[in-house]
Amino acid sequence: MSEAATLPAQAQASAPPECLDLQQIQAHFDSSPFIAWLQLQALEVDHEAGELTVHAPFQDALGRSANTGQWHGGPLAAVIDTVGDFAVGMLVGRGLPTINFRVDYLRPAIDTNLKAVAKARRVGKTVGVADVDLFNDQGVLVAIGRASYATLG
Repeated sequence: MSEAATLPAQAQASAPPECLDLQQIQAHFDSSPFIAWLQLQALEVDHEAGELTVHAPFQDALGRSANTGQWHGGPLAAVIDTVGDFAVGMLVGRGLPTINFRVDYLRPAIDTNLKAVAKARRVGKTVGVADVDLFNDQGVLVAIGRASYATLG
């Protein structure tokens, strides 16, 4: 299967050459020791919509307390920051430094993997902005985040 075949049809037609495809995003994830430790898996990319979907599996090391199965807020924030980064970064062709981000924790994430869905809201010459929704295995929203990233560069 060619790399282009893994992209949604609308993204294949409109993705500029500098855009990162799904495999390139995963390669960035795998080459970063911290992101690799989170075991993030890039699932879907839609360049036209500016959306990136990523799977985040639960691990005991990410837990709030031993043997609770509850995600600690720090790893949730790290997932939001990383997935937001690459929602913007996939459109400019690289990972980006974070300027600022915030997280609203809506409910505990317990005994669940997570799906992060990020949308690039703005990709400017110097700053990009992304919103990220985190869902549990049942599709319930557990946290939301917004971040800005430096795109100059």
